[in-house]
Amino acid sequence: MSILFVDHSHALGGAEHSLLLLLQHLDTAVWQPHLACPDGKLAEIAQPLDIPWEPIDLPRLRASAGFLGDWLGTARQLAQIANRTNATAIYANTVRAALYAALAAKMSKRPFIWHMRDFWLSENEPRFRQLDWAMKSVLCRTASHIITNSAATAGHLPCAQKITVVYNGIEPGRFAVAQDTTAFRQQHAIPANAPLVGMVGRLRPWKGQERFIQMAAAVTTTQPDTHFVIVGGSPFAVEDDYPQKLRQLAQASNLTHCLHFTGQLPDVRPALAALDIFVHPGEPEPFGLVNIEAMAAGKPVVALAHGALPEIVVHQKTGLLVPPGNVNELARAVNTLLADSPLQQQFGRA
Repeated sequence: MSILFVDHSHALGGAEHSLLLLLQHLDTAVWQPHLACPDGKLAEIAQPLDIPWEPIDLPRLRASAGFLGDWLGTARQLAQIANRTNATAIYANTVRAALYAALAAKMSKRPFIWHMRDFWLSENEPRFRQLDWAMKSVLCRTASHIITNSAATAGHLPCAQKITVVYNGIEPGRFAVAQDTTAFRQQHAIPANAPLVGMVGRLRPWKGQERFIQMAAAVTTTQPDTHFVIVGGSPFAVEDDYPQKLRQLAQASNLTHCLHFTGQLPDVRPALAALDIFVHPGEPEPFGLVNIEAMAAGKPVVALAHGALPEIVVHQKTGLLVPPGNVNELARAVNTLLADSPLQQQFGRA
């Protein structure tokens, strides 16, 4: 049986990494995958897997007169792809993909499977938040079944009876392999023996880099030898002034000597291996894949106790959860681990 997998992104985010892992391990003796997505990194990486690729652009949800025509035309194009590939079902991997796949499934009379990986239907368009519940309700009625990546995500949908929670997975062995941490530290001018606290994520305000910098400033008052690293760039070409804003904040916080920006890395494993403590300081996450990557790399996690993080991080076993938005508590948790290497190792092994 054939499944048409649909994704909207030209770059690689957490949803795309999870989709690639699914496609790599799909039993092709039973299921024949086809991938519909824009030309870009996802399509590039999927092609060596011998997965037929159908190029399609899924325009961003926007408040304009032309969007309705774009939506109908693109959904019709997607329905034609489903017919041409003889797809048994259409699987939407992202919110934006679901807006098109739901209509395409209706047009082509096929089941629609929605993998919901986000809290909001349109992260970048706050104007649509007031319509969010209504649009989710329509998608819930249209979907044959819904998969969410956490109970927290499921709680944002009005159709519990249709939902199965399936946590995102990784290949743990990839992160347990020894990495050249010396080369990583040298490349980014991090002293070989300095305690290193870091975070990984796209440079977006909701990912919490500003809170991380504030936390770093608080930690250095008691742990002045500690260094900090922010791993990530802006692969989706948004918030172009945000990296500069972060550097200015680091300078104003007197952290330029101990706070390092790596930019976007093709492989985060050397960065994770070089850390002593991983911090997740952002706004509520639907899942937070990098947290389980950090744990697979044997690192203790300090995270804010909201979104799906309490489902991932076991407090006082694999890391420490702190009250949301409290920078002082975040710094206190990091200081606790910095002062207790055996506890770091205990959490990292758990």
